[in-house]
Amino acid sequence: MSARPYTVLSCCISLDGYLDDAADRRLHLSNDADFARVDGVRATCDAILVGAGTVRSDDPRLLVRAPTLRAARVGAGRGSSPMKVTVTRTADLDPESRFFTTGDADRLVYSSSTAHTRARQRFGDLATIVDAGRRPTMSEVVQDLAARGVERLLVEGGRSVLTQFLAAGLADELQLAVAPVFVGDSRAPRFVDDGPFPWTGARRAELTGTRAVGDVAVLTYALSERAVHPLPQPDALPVPADAADRRHG
Repeated sequence: MSARPYTVLSCCISLDGYLDDAADRRLHLSNDADFARVDGVRATCDAILVGAGTVRSDDPRLLVRAPTLRAARVGAGRGSSPMKVTVTRTADLDPESRFFTTGDADRLVYSSSTAHTRARQRFGDLATIVDAGRRPTMSEVVQDLAARGVERLLVEGGRSVLTQFLAAGLADELQLAVAPVFVGDSRAPRFVDDGPFPWTGARRAELTGTRAVGDVAVLTYALSERAVHPLPQPDALPVPADAADRRHG
């Protein structure tokens, strides 16, 4: 078994690199077609991880929604949705949040040692609580997930979690959806915080896929050797059957 799961990071940003605006209500940058695309990605994974801040601010269900995808998972002997995972230093989460109350998937809460007792008291009947040490790190979390049989992990945010995975070189693939809007407010959360990212001008991430999903552009980047799937070169791209007609008028 690998030391860590194959890890896919997935998020949607604005044209100016924000995950949300600064308003109290969440800004939905994506569209229905892209939500369906992400649902398909979820269906291929063993676990979905989000940070505690995302649980608090977005109250996500983290479920596979399409009945056909759920049925296919069950038919393959898997749960209808992947395991839900979050990481918290304070255990400041609402036991009534949809992370805990929706779906029948297993739930894992990695808590700091200082919050472990509180986490067990608050969520012990709703999730498996794991003592992740004084300052939980994503490296330790993914190693533990691998030991629990998680082979494919989807990370859906938020900013701090995405930053930690990227800065530590723990991601294999980045699926970055870009919405055709500007936020234009520096108070809003950006895609990532500052960090010592491995991909720089001297070491560029490899673009392995581009796709238009409605009005959203989905860019896929290989971030490890396990994820290298080069794009076709221009002379290998298929030529549409009506190309000649369009060239002449």
